[in-house]
Amino acid sequence: MAKPFRIKTIKELHQLGGYAAPQHPLISLIDLKGLQNPDGVEAVIFDFYVVSLKRGCDKLMYGQQQYDFDEGLMAFLAPGQILRGEDGGVPHNLDGWMLFIHPDFLWNTGLAQKIKQYAYFGYAVNEALFLSPREEELINGIVANIRQEYHSNIDKFSQDVMIAQLELLFTYAQRFYERQFITRKISSNKILTRLEELLQHYFSHPELSSKGLPSVQFIANSLNISTKYLSSLLKQLTGQSTQQHIHEKLIEKAKEKLATTDLTVSEIAYELGFEHSQSFSKLFKTKAKQSPLEFRQSFN
Repeated sequence: MAKPFRIKTIKELHQLGGYAAPQHPLISLIDLKGLQNPDGVEAVIFDFYVVSLKRGCDKLMYGQQQYDFDEGLMAFLAPGQILRGEDGGVPHNLDGWMLFIHPDFLWNTGLAQKIKQYAYFGYAVNEALFLSPREEELINGIVANIRQEYHSNIDKFSQDVMIAQLELLFTYAQRFYERQFITRKISSNKILTRLEELLQHYFSHPELSSKGLPSVQFIANSLNISTKYLSSLLKQLTGQSTQQHIHEKLIEKAKEKLATTDLTVSEIAYELGFEHSQSFSKLFKTKAKQSPLEFRQSFN
């Protein structure tokens, strides 16, 4: 597999893709119709934010998710992420647009910090946003405003206008992602079921004491999704974070051992992967509103 090609500036991006010089040094909007893959470039890493809306992109690496809609598929990349085409190729029927935003364009604006709150910039590419026709029309309307401003003469208002449109774009994307978590109930519930089975198996493993507590990264990797996507999904569907789900299953297992065995609190803490029983007791009391010994005594 070839090493990814790193693109550091908007100017480099246009030169690599054979586009005319950019209208702005820190932001660019390109059409994907007729896009050709540069010779020898199978994967790229951008040093800027990338927002794209694509159709006909079944040959790009977007995982195994099936399309919910036939229209638009929206994806977000943070600086440093890799975009790779299947077999180094770009589909001929690719249509849509890509918006590139250098972090310096956001400097000294409220969006510079706020953009870090949009978790979908950290989702894997197989966790893209599926748009309904109405949603796609709305998104394309916002991008049309950005396009018009991009091709206008730059003045002191240019950045403010585009920043306002970008913030609107990101806010709608957040809304549509939360809609997706709800409307994709089958796949979402499958993830919840797999999470429950995974935690049940993990906390029942005979070597749990040597393995230690499962990390959020381990759980996400086991479910084949990104940590941020899993967190957003769980927050939307259950109101809890991944870490809270891990702790909930842990306390459930601890209560079972306290109620059905004669093991000491220290022995139970060790069996559940804690190095120090004090840490276990503190977490138990926080979650159960009573100490492990108080819980055990309630059964006597």
